[in-house]
Amino acid sequence: MADKHTITPPVYSEAEWRSIRKFLPFIMATAIFMQMLLTTILNTALPAIAADFGENAVDLQLVIISYVLTLALFIPVSGFLADKYGTKNIFITALLVFAIGSVFCAVSQTLETLVFSRIIQGLGGSLMTPVARLALIRSFPKNQLVRAMNYAIIPALLGPIVGPILGGYFVDYLHWHYIFWSMVPVALLAVVLSWRYMPDLYQPNARLDIKGFLLIAAASLVLTVAFEWMGNPTMLSWVFAGLILGALFFFSYYKHALSQSNALFPLLLFQIRTFRIGFFGNLVSRLGISAVPLLLPLLLQLPFGQSATTAGWIMAPLAIGAMISKSMVIPVLRRFGYRNVLRINTLVIGCLIMSMAIPPLGTSIYWFVPMAFVLGVFNSIQFTSMNSISVSRLRDDITSSGNSLLALNQQLAIGFGLSIGLTALRIFDQTLGQGTGDSHIAFRITFVVVGLLTALSSLVFRQLHDRDGDNLRA
Repeated sequence: MADKHTITPPVYSEAEWRSIRKFLPFIMATAIFMQMLLTTILNTALPAIAADFGENAVDLQLVIISYVLTLALFIPVSGFLADKYGTKNIFITALLVFAIGSVFCAVSQTLETLVFSRIIQGLGGSLMTPVARLALIRSFPKNQLVRAMNYAIIPALLGPIVGPILGGYFVDYLHWHYIFWSMVPVALLAVVLSWRYMPDLYQPNARLDIKGFLLIAAASLVLTVAFEWMGNPTMLSWVFAGLILGALFFFSYYKHALSQSNALFPLLLFQIRTFRIGFFGNLVSRLGISAVPLLLPLLLQLPFGQSATTAGWIMAPLAIGAMISKSMVIPVLRRFGYRNVLRINTLVIGCLIMSMAIPPLGTSIYWFVPMAFVLGVFNSIQFTSMNSISVSRLRDDITSSGNSLLALNQQLAIGFGLSIGLTALRIFDQTLGQGTGDSHIAFRITFVVVGLLTALSSLVFRQLHDRDGDNLRA
């Protein structure tokens, strides 16, 4: 009888494992590509969607938050589903659900149906990347993992390059509905590749901690809604109530996990120092980083008065810089170590985000091109370093839980970052007088706020030791 922590794969020959390891990073890349493509296209197209529905672009965050919230709710069960039914089956199912949600978004005629369709998309998206990354972690030895993750992210970075440009052309020359139609062929391509090359890894005796899942889901839901309402002065009492209630749900989960041998996210994870630092560093640093791909297109289209297409082209260097720098990540980590790289790199990113506030109105928009490129370079180093150090010491029996928790943490950080960025922008815009020409000042202050949030996360990474990550050396 198999132990409940046994990873049970089909019997693959050495040649089959070589093929799997060759194509698995690309399969993971297609999942990341779709999500990054969708996010960057949507950020560029947000003013056009708002105009269609008669809403203010700054107030249309429900379209984004509904997707992010669905990810946060269902990512916690991704590890269990992959363990129980196999990485291959769950990943292909997730791709099909994501494609169906994209079709529903494409045919939406009202804001309500678009939000509902985004929730369906989120159901698929909540499983795609976590399951692909879980298969990757389990299929590669630790000393090959950073290189495999790098290969997975390089093609995925085409999404942020193509997304803003494609979104701009769709908005200016076709219609924003084509944004969602473009997801369908990519999802189907990923299904074909996964059918052939995704390994079918599972734990046959995996069980779901239902109470733990409900507590984590409730906490994620309440906190995300609280952050969503933060910018509305009439909802402040509800915001505080939501923050307190969310904290109570997390505390209840902590008490539950203390006495539960099969907890959804074992507390043992936080006894692993590198995981704990990577977890909290990811959470804080992504708050500011996640707001930039939304705030910068809005800045270019609203105060600077540029078209969606122009905003898309200006955003492309952000991803080009990230893609080009991928070849630098391993040599940089080998030369300076994870501790030095993460604490310095995070400070640099914070300063770069704050520098977006420098150009006054009337400045050439091409001033943002080198800024975006350099920010992309440092973002690339940051994400690979944070993700790899977080899983560097995970044992096989807790890899699934740790991977799911990291995915949940990242999505919550993205959702909170978007909410914080838009809330700060709305508050400063209303305070300084909306429509009086002061909206650019609101953007400038917002960039300073989110940049400071990222810079502060450097304090978390100072807790790493100089030799942390040595086991990841190729």
